[in-house]
Amino acid sequence: MTADADNDPGSFFALPPFNAETALVQLKRTLRDLRGLTERGSTFSFEGQEVLTLEAQQADQLVARMAKRPARSPEWETRICRSAADVRKLLDDLKRRLLQWQED
Repeated sequence: MTADADNDPGSFFALPPFNAETALVQLKRTLRDLRGLTERGSTFSFEGQEVLTLEAQQADQLVARMAKRPARSPEWETRICRSAADVRKLLDDLKRRLLQWQED
């Protein structure tokens, strides 16, 4: 077996590289559908309080700042997404927090 990527059967199934701009567009589209969130540019608000900001800093990196709780001056948690799995984890966590905030 050679080290050439063309002959490596594992390279055939390699995932495409993560594209932060595409992931940002798809994530924003999904977030618009969530009940309770309002979009303003690259930020999302819950009941008038900013709770999420999104930014594609590099071609392969999406940076999200998520509030721990809605507040006028929230405590922010920064997440860096470098793969589609990271984006899914961010979305799942945000959905969980939205449910918790709606109950409070």
